[in-house]
Amino acid sequence: MLTIRSTNCALITAIAFQFNANLIFPFSAIAAPAPSQADAIEKRGDESAASAKIAPGITPAQEQAIVDAAKKQLKAFGGKEPIPGVYIGIYMPGKAPYLKGVGVADLKNKKPFEELDRFRIGSNTKTFVVSVLLQLQDEHLLKVDDPISKYDIGVKIPNAKNITIRQLAEMRSGLFEAYDTKEFNALKIKPTTNLSANKLIDWAVAHKALFAPGTKYNYSNTNYLILGRIIELITHDTVGNQIRKRLIDKLGLSATTFPETVAMPKPYAHGYGPAKNGSWEDVSETLPPCITWAAGNMISDIPDMARWVKAYVTGTTNSADSQKDRLKCLPIAPGSTMTFGMGIGHHAGWYGYTGGLPGYHTAAYYLPEKDITMIAFVTAQKEKPAPGAANVIVREISRIITPDHVIFAPIPKPH
Repeated sequence: MLTIRSTNCALITAIAFQFNANLIFPFSAIAAPAPSQADAIEKRGDESAASAKIAPGITPAQEQAIVDAAKKQLKAFGGKEPIPGVYIGIYMPGKAPYLKGVGVADLKNKKPFEELDRFRIGSNTKTFVVSVLLQLQDEHLLKVDDPISKYDIGVKIPNAKNITIRQLAEMRSGLFEAYDTKEFNALKIKPTTNLSANKLIDWAVAHKALFAPGTKYNYSNTNYLILGRIIELITHDTVGNQIRKRLIDKLGLSATTFPETVAMPKPYAHGYGPAKNGSWEDVSETLPPCITWAAGNMISDIPDMARWVKAYVTGTTNSADSQKDRLKCLPIAPGSTMTFGMGIGHHAGWYGYTGGLPGYHTAAYYLPEKDITMIAFVTAQKEKPAPGAANVIVREISRIITPDHVIFAPIPKPH
């Protein structure tokens, strides 16, 4: 049984950009037929073998620095014992992918990380949700500046006529966090728990709004639960099916799923939470999909995520006009250099997202200026101190590989 309490709500939130203010931080339909999962996995294996013949983009000195930095952060964010592991992926143009596991993917069996190990990606799910919404806009089935009162999802949302789809996606609606409600935190969550998105939304909107829509930024998963329901209302389909048909299948993301049970597809990296004795317990298959749903339910691996983050950052999933909507990034706080758009964060030239939920903390970012992707998948959800384990690891990687583009770096204090 997994019990989630209000002081621990980060256990199921997948928060990338809810940091304190003193931190800085062409339409392509891809119309080729989707490969079968077996074919796609075989193809990715062939690609890996071919890439092994290409010179790596990371020097031995850089690799040692990356490994040392990762070990340091696994220890720093651990407790009695370091976090079990992190799997790192770095993709540079014309170079072989750099894939490196630090620690282990399975504590019990001392299993090292493998290229095709799957992870829960938490709020990286939101990047898929926004991409579906933008495609629906391209198809003239919605407009991102529509008030959400236009869409009857079955929950009465106060002030819905003044809240837009864009504001939900940008975390600027002012709606209360569903996972902070007393009703949610009274739940005894089990793998078999069945809870509707509408119930979570209903609990959240019973609370007074935090601010007028569009006036501030505040990370709330409630926004994406509503967006998921809007997708279902418009398409007469599940949000998981829409993500699969529109994005996963079209892009050949063979290891990426929107699961319907707690089971992890093999092979996978085990995710861990703190045990009572101060060590780690396996929580890989404890949280039911209904809890995180459109806010953080998906599973993927590093090769798929590398392909995905570049695809949505560069706009190959939707029209150029809709991509402009996605990339209208605003500061998350006055004076902050970290900005947030429609399901996308931006800092120091990097675009992407970070997700977290029990057992996993996952950061995936793309730097358009240099065509570089970096990913860190950590096997424990350790988000404090901010900006969290995965974000600190990608920060240290960026110091090493792109010293002129260091993500999540603190704001220098005024003299």
